[in-house]
Amino acid sequence: MAHGLNVVGLMNVQFAIQKMDGADVIYVLEVNPRASRTVPFVSKATGIQLAKVAARCMVGQSLGAQGIGREVLPPYYSVKEAVFPFVKFPGVDTILGPEMKSTGEVMGVGLTFGEAFVKSQLGAGTKLPQPTDAVNKVFLTVKNADKARAVEVARRLVDHGFELVATKGTAAAIAAAGLPVVAVNKVTEGRPHVVDMIKNNEIALVINTVEERRNAIADSRQIRISSLLARVTTFTTIAGAEAAVEGMKYLDNLNVYSLQEMHLQLQS
Repeated sequence: MAHGLNVVGLMNVQFAIQKMDGADVIYVLEVNPRASRTVPFVSKATGIQLAKVAARCMVGQSLGAQGIGREVLPPYYSVKEAVFPFVKFPGVDTILGPEMKSTGEVMGVGLTFGEAFVKSQLGAGTKLPQPTDAVNKVFLTVKNADKARAVEVARRLVDHGFELVATKGTAAAIAAAGLPVVAVNKVTEGRPHVVDMIKNNEIALVINTVEERRNAIADSRQIRISSLLARVTTFTTIAGAEAAVEGMKYLDNLNVYSLQEMHLQLQS
């Protein structure tokens, strides 16, 4: 922002975080003097009506005068999930990038992160599978940088009772950790391949992360498109996969909380 320019009120900041030499480097993409969809989410999570607070600040009332002098740290978790219209556009690639693709957002609240996350998925229309379902195979294919974390995801999936299938490179990493896994061909390696398994309703969940190269994205595009057409839940980031396996623990034990009930905890 220009030197000497003071903005009072809400601002929407878009930024990206990239790891470089073990440290997080923050790149600010743009700053706009307006509210965003995050404002009502944070308001519900903290019990503070941010739009009203900002409006009062804009007419000269300080935060101190409004009784806001400390950071609110809720004793519960709130997870915001974006809602994507992929199912309405058959053939679209579900991989995420920096451009805006979401058409809405939902919120999940729980006493643990896993509970809050699984509620956010349900609100967004994403169904997490259970090992007791008729189909209990999870397919994994991840980029090299994600393989160590993918092994831990695989371990937790096995502990949950799922069977694992993976492309050869990912399967080798999983098998090296002593976990049971069946290797399956990529589309480019000939049939039978993973897309055949997805179309035959043999896969309950897909975890697919790719290198940020055009050819790598193109090679796995058919996997994501087929998963979308077959309504198979797909995670395209390793962080999303980690959150999913954490949330699976709470599928059979979800509690309902009112906002009033949650906000009372902030006053104690």
